[in-house]
Amino acid sequence: MSVPLFEIRNVSKIYGPENTGLVALDNFSWTISQDDARIVTIAGESGSGKSTLGELILRSSRPTRGQILFQGVDIWTFNAAQKRDYFRQVQAVFQDPFGVYNPFYKFQHVFDMVVKNFKLSSSREHARVLIEDALNAVGLNGEEVLGKHPHQLSGGQRQRIMIARAIMLKPKFIVADEPVSMVDASLRASILDVMMKLRDDLGISFLYVTHDLSTAFQVGDDIILLYQGHVVEHGNAEDVISWPQHPYVQLLINSVPKPDPDQRWPGTVELPAEETLRAAGAAGCRFYERCPQRMDRCNSETPPLYDVGDNSHVAACFLYD
Repeated sequence: MSVPLFEIRNVSKIYGPENTGLVALDNFSWTISQDDARIVTIAGESGSGKSTLGELILRSSRPTRGQILFQGVDIWTFNAAQKRDYFRQVQAVFQDPFGVYNPFYKFQHVFDMVVKNFKLSSSREHARVLIEDALNAVGLNGEEVLGKHPHQLSGGQRQRIMIARAIMLKPKFIVADEPVSMVDASLRASILDVMMKLRDDLGISFLYVTHDLSTAFQVGDDIILLYQGHVVEHGNAEDVISWPQHPYVQLLINSVPKPDPDQRWPGTVELPAEETLRAAGAAGCRFYERCPQRMDRCNSETPPLYDVGDNSHVAACFLYD
């Protein structure tokens, strides 16, 4: 059996004192194979810990507890050469397709810096071939975009250029943090299609961070639902979204209006009050105050993940004890 591409072991991220600080991610574990490219969706409401996980994988933030192993090696033990190789194999696509670019430089400069920093080519001609191949993979042409500044292209084009810059390094894994949230609906499908094409044709796995369950259903192979830093449900994306088992996930999915002309939508969605207590020392289920099916033990014990279906479908709820 080959070494996993990523193995995340009991990772927690706490801001402030370890015993009383704010928990952004709590005891998170996850493994992804390097033999089977997948799009793994991390979903949940704002503040659930989605982006924190991406930051930890990208070494933008160090975990308070636990380990993140890449091909069997802790990413915080890398020397300079290992770190360079890591960032060649693990890339990122961010939410804002305008804010990531320097408005004074043309897009040619973006790609030239990648070629230079990672020593991808020793000749200008070969570098141009690499750049053109990456742009073609996302449906763009170098003649049309490389000589332009960021403000001269649409949000969808800028986002696809960000993906092209990432895949020029031939990575094994891309963290895509809300990559379609700032482009209009007509462009979302094309960007999501690019992600699926890269998975199928180039064997690139994605961590797709989103709060949009419709796109999670569309592109995700697996889905992990977070609530206040805790995994509440995990499994095959179609299984979880079609048959949610955790009360929080059921509330999330039931709050989405259904396109039924015979069913009148009331126009408002009433959500339970937001729980504010998420200190490191707090006991019990984080969803307790909002849960319509809470029990006494939920207030004092943290539920583990229980098997609730096929395809490793699990949910953290005492209803399945």
